[in-house]
Amino acid sequence: MFPQLARFTDLGLLLLRLMVAIVFVTSGWSHVIKSDERSKSIEMSQPVTIFLGLAEIAGGLGSAFGVFTQLAAIGLILIMLGAIYKKMFAWHTGFWGEKASGWHYDLMFIVMNLMILFTDGGRWVLMK
Repeated sequence: MFPQLARFTDLGLLLLRLMVAIVFVTSGWSHVIKSDERSKSIEMSQPVTIFLGLAEIAGGLGSAFGVFTQLAAIGLILIMLGAIYKKMFAWHTGFWGEKASGWHYDLMFIVMNLMILFTDGGRWVLMK
């Protein structure tokens, strides 16, 4: 319907990558600097919580800067699959959950990262 908008594809992918980066870097940072509190919240050991936090930061930065973008997307997808598993089978949280804590949020980030994975982040990346 609007083929002229296709010229903004790389801008859209950059904005998508930056949004993914903001969410994962800030979440990861929280896991690292508040590891004791966060480990209790997610019911994981403190070392695992720190590892997840560092993985979120690395994946988010890779996405933002376009460095190993596909590997970053795969890593973030795996983290989100783990979060969905935890919410569904350990916490028995539904799709919408309570207070917006369902796994719909995690599923959106899987789809966002699939888009990054399939397009390799677009043309505006530092390293493929």
